[in-house]
Amino acid sequence: MRVISASRSPRRRELLQWIFPSFEAIPSGEPEDMKKPVPPEELVQFLARQKALGVASRLPEDCLVIGCDTIVVSPEEGVFGIPGSREEAADMLNALSGRVHRVLTGVCLAGNGKRREFYEETKVEFYPLSPEEIEEYLKTGEPFDKAGAYGIQGRGGLLVKGIEGDFYNVVGLPVARLKREILQFIDE
Repeated sequence: MRVISASRSPRRRELLQWIFPSFEAIPSGEPEDMKKPVPPEELVQFLARQKALGVASRLPEDCLVIGCDTIVVSPEEGVFGIPGSREEAADMLNALSGRVHRVLTGVCLAGNGKRREFYEETKVEFYPLSPEEIEEYLKTGEPFDKAGAYGIQGRGGLLVKGIEGDFYNVVGLPVARLKREILQFIDE
């Protein structure tokens, strides 16, 4: 079976290799509508579905296309995607400082005329962050291509006091659950 990742994320590609040592990456190019007025759990699945179906529509039906999207849900239930500016990244980090937030990754599997969707949730608690810590982290450049303006697998891990749930979900792919969902999807 030809396996396609509809993501441009290098972190997702690295994790997906744990399941499929060989696959293709065809980023969907679908615009992300982060302002869709639905609960975050629905939004993240909608975004994953757009990516998967956008790529699947251009391929033979017997391919397995995997679309994913990750968002950070602030303590006030605001949705944080990838920051569009340095100021937006600083605002996100300030909002998460010293508090617990949720990271949701939506996944959509598409192929052979069927579709399967799910999302995974992980709770993350940040240490209280000083303005100097936030500025120091911004200077690394790491926050600017990650939902919520931090990467737990990099220097952003220094901001994290603890997590409840799947670490790899925070990285961007709940790989253990994904493997099980793929096996069920193939058997359906």
